[in-house]
Amino acid sequence: QGQLMESGGGSVRPGGSLRLSCEASSTLEDVYWGWFRQVPGKDREGVATIRGNLATTIARSVKDRFTISQDDASNTVHLQMTNLKPEDTAMYYCAAGPISRWYSSLSPASISVWGQGTQVTVSS
Repeated sequence: QGQLMESGGGSVRPGGSLRLSCEASSTLEDVYWGWFRQVPGKDREGVATIRGNLATTIARSVKDRFTISQDDASNTVHLQMTNLKPEDTAMYYCAAGPISRWYSSLSPASISVWGQGTQVTVSS
């Protein structure tokens, strides 16, 4: 399995923007990509997933603020986050899961490969 490496996390004020990127060390076949997040003491939750630029799912909590995109040429997936809120503060994880689990793609249980995570902090 390939490894996933996230970048782009950091600290930002409320209302600001960040762009997270995730690069796979090798081509992953027949997978969808996703971003998940977790705060200490809470379960990991799905934020957004994408299937070959053909379909996306976005969690209701970030709808209209976050956008997921995929660049097949560079094995990279991005999460553009705008109008960030303090409740978006979390460790964000890049992930990949088998296409067969697409219809439950926002569930962490569907994921087969995880990145190490990148911290996003939204604070004034």
